[in-house]
Amino acid sequence: MNPANLPFDSEAMLEGLRSWVECESPTWDAGAVNRMLDIAARDMAIMGATIERIAGRQGFGGVIRARFPHPKQGEPGILIAGHMDTVHPVGTIEKLKWRREGNKCYGPGIYDMKGGNYLSLEAIRQLARASFTTPLPITVLFTPDEEVGTPSTRDIIEAEAARNKYVLVPEPGRPDNGVTTGRYAIARFNLEATGRPSHAGATLSAGRSAIREMARQILAIDAMTTEDCTFSVGVVHGGQWVNCVATTATGEALSMAKRQADLDRGVERMLALSGTSNDVAFKVTRGVTRPVWEPDAGTMALYEKARGIAKSLGAELPHASSGGGSDGNFTGAMGIPTLDGLGVRGGNGHTLEEFIEVDSLVERGRLMAGLLATLE
Repeated sequence: MNPANLPFDSEAMLEGLRSWVECESPTWDAGAVNRMLDIAARDMAIMGATIERIAGRQGFGGVIRARFPHPKQGEPGILIAGHMDTVHPVGTIEKLKWRREGNKCYGPGIYDMKGGNYLSLEAIRQLARASFTTPLPITVLFTPDEEVGTPSTRDIIEAEAARNKYVLVPEPGRPDNGVTTGRYAIARFNLEATGRPSHAGATLSAGRSAIREMARQILAIDAMTTEDCTFSVGVVHGGQWVNCVATTATGEALSMAKRQADLDRGVERMLALSGTSNDVAFKVTRGVTRPVWEPDAGTMALYEKARGIAKSLGAELPHASSGGGSDGNFTGAMGIPTLDGLGVRGGNGHTLEEFIEVDSLVERGRLMAGLLATLE
């Protein structure tokens, strides 16, 4: 089976993808994410898949697991793992409208990662239309909480990955048309400052500002960044009344490292910031963590298979480890051959200029089809 001969059509793919992108699905809106999962479940049901809905927990949306018909159904096969949540709040579609400009198409979540999820289903659809039976059964798992570290579904992802021989992750492709064969370790932290209230006008000096302490600690956290381990604060909340010295302030921080040992040292440094200064208590607690994923022989053999397919399609396929986490961190760290970054090319993820390169829908769709058709 030559994937180059499959009749992928970028315009038809865009038409199908549009309904996905215009169904906004920010992580913290479980109802919105579930509406997106409903659309994907319906599309896969039409394709003949058996759909299982797994209820959400911890305030997040649910999970969709789709198993496609296969003579070896139930045996270890290929898991396609993707997330349907985005960072864009409902209403972003009014600022980041679906629009096509030459080879670019814009929309919230189109790049990270609805485009990759959609082309994965198109690859399955094209193989089915060609009456081609893949050597291994295919399972698709769509989850609701990757953008916040996968706190509610890591166990499901790992359990499903353990039942399969390979994991394919259609997160965005690398700018050089490459794929991802490893990812850095990531830790999240919750920050809390507790001060003493007073009237900001009449008795300012009697108070101890939690906001001031949070600001001091933010600068200290940023200053901890090195080439081996980065630190940043991305969320801050504090105060309620401008005429009151703030009693509490909260925040969230992120640390990322190429090696697990560097991240472990970074975690120790973050936790050591807890204490009391100038009558203000500062507390750091650890949040969700993604383990480092370093490529092993299984992952590199999977990559070589993909590189050969790409070459047959007339394209180079470089690889590298990537910053930014994905659910591939979990499956790769488990030792299951995992190939990430199989999704669309594009850019400006997590911004109001998020776009994909339209021609990558077909190119990456054929690459995905080639993998599904040859992995055994």
